Amino acid sequence: MIDAVVFDLDGVLIDSERVWDTAREQLVRERGGRWHGRAQRDMMGMSSNEWSQYMHDELRLPEPPEEINEEVVRRMAGLYREHLPLLPGAREAVERLSEGRPLGLATSSNRPILELVLELAELEEYFYVTVSSEEVGRGKPAPDVYLEAARRLGVAPERCAAIEDSHNGIRSAHAAGMRVVAIPNRQFTPDAEALGLADVVLDSLEELSPEVVDGSAASRP
Repeated sequence: MIDAVVFDLDGVLIDSERVWDTAREQLVRERGGRWHGRAQRDMMGMSSNEWSQYMHDELRLPEPPEEINEEVVRRMAGLYREHLPLLPGAREAVERLSEGRPLGLATSSNRPILELVLELAELEEYFYVTVSSEEVGRGKPAPDVYLEAARRLGVAPERCAAIEDSHNGIRSAHAAGMRVVAIPNRQFTPDAEALGLADVVLDSLEELSPEVVDGSAASRP
C-alpha cells in the first residue's frame, strides 16, 4: 500500500538539466575554469555543497564553493523568471496524484530555487513537504533526501513511491526503500543498471497515474 508520493523536481516536473548546464558552464568559462563533457552528468543529484565543491576542485573555479553556489543560484533564478521550463503534463500529474494522499518533493535544487519553481508554477499548495538535499548530509545517490521527505511526511519509506528521472535519483529512492517510478531523462538517460532498480519505467508524465503508483496497473517493466 502506497500512502504518499515523493516527486523529484529537476527532470521530472521541469526540464531544468540544460538550464543548470547552461548556468554552470557559462560561469566556468567566464571565470577561466576547465569545463569538460562529463561535468553535467557528474553533478546530477549532487547537493549544492557537493556540486559547488566539485566546480571548485574539478572544474578549477578559483572562488570558494560558497560564492560559486550563490552565483549559480542567482543565475538560475534569473533564467527561471524569464522562462520556467515546466514539462508537459507536470501540473496534471501532480493534481492526479494529490487526490487522496500527501505529496512530497525531494530535490537536489537549492531551497530558494525549489520554492521559486513551485511559486512560478503555482504548485505550492499540492506539496505537504519539500526537502532540498542541501538540508541533509548527502546528495543523491545517497538516500538521505528521500528518507528526510518520508520522515517529514510521517510515512514509512516503504509506503512511499518516488517519481524519478536520473540514474542518481533512481538509486537514491531505491536505497531509501521506496517504490520507484522512473520516467527516464531523455537528455541524460539513466544507465541500464539504474533502470533495473526501478519498479516501473514510464515514457512520460501522461502515463503517471494512481494505479501505476500503487502497482495495480499493467506497465512496461
